[in-house]
Parts: sequence; C-alpha cells; structure tokens
Amino acid sequence: MELLTVSNISLAEGATTVVAPLSFSQRTDHKLALAGESGAGKSTLLQIIAGLVQPSAGEIRIEGERVRGPHEALVPGHPGVAYLSQKSDLPHSLRVEQVLRYASKRPAAEAQALYELCRIDHLLARRTDQLSGGEQQRVALARLLLGSPRLLLLDEPYSNLDRVHKRQLQAIIEEVGTRLGITCLLVSHDATDVLPWADEILVLRRGQLVQRGTPQQLYYQPADEYVAALFGNYNLVRGADRQALGVPGASHAPDATLLVRPEQLVLSAEGPGLPGTVRAVRFLGSYYEVEIQLPENVVRAWVGHATYLPGAVVYVGLRPPAG
Repeated sequence: MELLTVSNISLAEGATTVVAPLSFSQRTDHKLALAGESGAGKSTLLQIIAGLVQPSAGEIRIEGERVRGPHEALVPGHPGVAYLSQKSDLPHSLRVEQVLRYASKRPAAEAQALYELCRIDHLLARRTDQLSGGEQQRVALARLLLGSPRLLLLDEPYSNLDRVHKRQLQAIIEEVGTRLGITCLLVSHDATDVLPWADEILVLRRGQLVQRGTPQQLYYQPADEYVAALFGNYNLVRGADRQALGVPGASHAPDATLLVRPEQLVLSAEGPGLPGTVRAVRFLGSYYEVEIQLPENVVRAWVGHATYLPGAVVYVGLRPPAG
C-alpha cells in the first residue's frame, strides 16, 4: 500500500531552484532515505512532505489525503506525520514528564512502554535543560511517537550526536519500525546512516533526483562520481587501464571511465591481471590499503593482510559480482 505519494513537487526561491520537479512514492513499512551533499534540497523536501514548507508546484498525499502547506492550513503540519529535526526544540526548563504528558494521546501503559523503548524512562523527573544532546533527541522522538504517527520524517537525526548516543538512537529507530510499525523516511549526508538501514535510497544534487535504487545498487553501480563519493571510497580508472581490466558490458568509448570500490579490486603476485607497482601500504585497522601505480592510473585496493611491500609488482583484477 502506498503511504506517501510525491507528485511533481518543486520549489523555487526567486531565480533559484531549491527542489526541481520530482515524483516518488513510499510503501508502508518501506524504509526510504534521501541522500546528498549539504544544500542538495533534502531537508527542504522533507519539510514540504511534512507540510511545513509550501511547494511552488505539485502535491503530496498521505494515504490518498493531500498534505496542505502552511499557506493553506491554520496549523502547519499534517495529521499522522511526525517530523524530527536535527535540534530537539524541547520547551526550556520543564520536567521531561510534563513535556511528554502534554503531548500524549496514548493510555498510560502504552506511554510507559514508549519511554522504555526510547530509553528515557529514567529521565522523567529531570528538566529539559539538564539533558545531554542525545537525551534531548530521544525525548523529542518519544514526544512525537506519543501522537501515534503513521509516517516519521527524520531530518539528519544523528548529526549532532557522539558515537554512543548515535548508536543508541539508531537502535531505537530500528525498533520504531519493527515494534511500532511506523514507516520512516530518513535524510542524511552520511553513508553510514543510510546504507545499512534503508530499503531504497534517493540521491539528490542541487534539488534534482540523480539516482534511485537499493543501497547495493548505489554503492556498486553509482551513476557518476557524485554518487560514488557520497557512499565511500572509490577509484576512477580511465583509458587503457580501464580497457585492460575487462569490465563486462562496459562502453568501449575512449573517454569512458570505471568507478570501482577498493574492495572490488583483487591483487595477486603472479597474475592474471593488469600489472602495477605498489607505491604504499597503509594499516587502517581491520584492513590494509595498498596504493598501486598502474600504467595510466593510481588505484587503492583493500586487503586483509600486509602481503605486499612498496616497490613490488602486483597484478590487479576485478572481483566478480556477487551472485
């Protein structure tokens, strides 16, 4: 069932296009992410979906009901849609219990279960100005969940959190989907936020949709360098080196390029493969990065052991696609 339908939405501010016309939909229980660099239009699009920003054209529907923008509604926002921003925006100096009680539409037992899910049941007597950033974000999320939303919009929810609080909030958001059955749409510029979580990712650049697909498709088959760079380290291979690597089904145009991840390169001491010379070997914790000078390009490959030394000749090939 389609929960969210975005139809030809666009937003222009003067001569600047913030969001170009785009359309997509999201099914119930489908985890969808919007990715892109800062200024790509991700957060603005999320606010349009929430009914907090008025689009220049197009429409948003939640379960068939049109979302009205702030120019059309007395109270901004759409029933059944909750929007969690980067900042918690909690009332200052109130006790957490007060903030949540005012927002609750659930029976006491359900509310208590939500507090436990959000790991805030021990914070109820504290004032909001006594909470850490991670605690404030979890309280803000609990306040939204008390309203029983069908769609939860998450706008860079981890951006201001340290590693511990980020992992805690990630676990909570997973449970929001599995235990509460709330559909989530997440915005992030960080690949580690979206690759392990999303069922599908939409990549935006300057307000335009440039690629849509599963995390695996966007990681291993990026449409261009912009998409490749968003999701991690990559090698750009041109010219004769690209032809020598023998990419199945690849273009034979002389200016064609190959975008390949470091872990997709296979090294061997005796071939087969494209010969190159090791320039450097770097220890990066769980793996080593081997920098190799090919005839026309420099590439980096990731290996599990420091088998190769600078100056050694190695042969580079491509790992066969999974499956």
